[in-house]
Amino acid sequence: MHSVAVIDYGMGNLRSVSKALEQVAPEAMVLVTSDPDRILEADRVVFPGVGAIRDCLHELQSRKLTEAIRRCASDRPFLGICLGMQALFDVSEENNGTPALGVIPGRVGRFAPDPARKIPHMGWNQVQPTKPHPLWHGIPADSRFYFVHSYYAIPADTALVAATTTYGLPFACAVGQANLFAVQFHPEKSQRAGLTLLAHFMTWNGAQ
Repeated sequence: MHSVAVIDYGMGNLRSVSKALEQVAPEAMVLVTSDPDRILEADRVVFPGVGAIRDCLHELQSRKLTEAIRRCASDRPFLGICLGMQALFDVSEENNGTPALGVIPGRVGRFAPDPARKIPHMGWNQVQPTKPHPLWHGIPADSRFYFVHSYYAIPADTALVAATTTYGLPFACAVGQANLFAVQFHPEKSQRAGLTLLAHFMTWNGAQ
């Protein structure tokens, strides 16, 4: 039986994420936890999040979760969602520069003010996969996913980009690096396409 740890650091849509995982993998043990030892024991890990990155990093450090996240992101199937994606990069422009976890090379930028574009970006947008990946299997190109964010990831290596979407400008909304996959959208709120992605994550062996 697979076990999946959903990281609880006080800033995630935890109930929606855990319920979605239970729906797509009813045989799996889904554990919402802030215990680094229990996270390290899990077969796979989900790192969700909403809110401000400075608060996110503070909570991770205060709960002694940063090293567990770095280790799990290097050696087992690992899924970052929204703020959980952004926190994996080197630095965010939020608060004039906030160092992040440094798991994925690159930075997180803020959408520039634009009268034609509301910030935060909130709602459904089409997603275009840019390379094959097991988590995209059976999800048609241009499927719509749900977004809520004001910042977006800018990977240092464009080869890591697994999908893009456009909100005033095209940006990376998914990245894939070895056993790690991270998305800016919320699969747990994205109906059939999102549940399909989560179902694939629950059976993924971490290979691309």
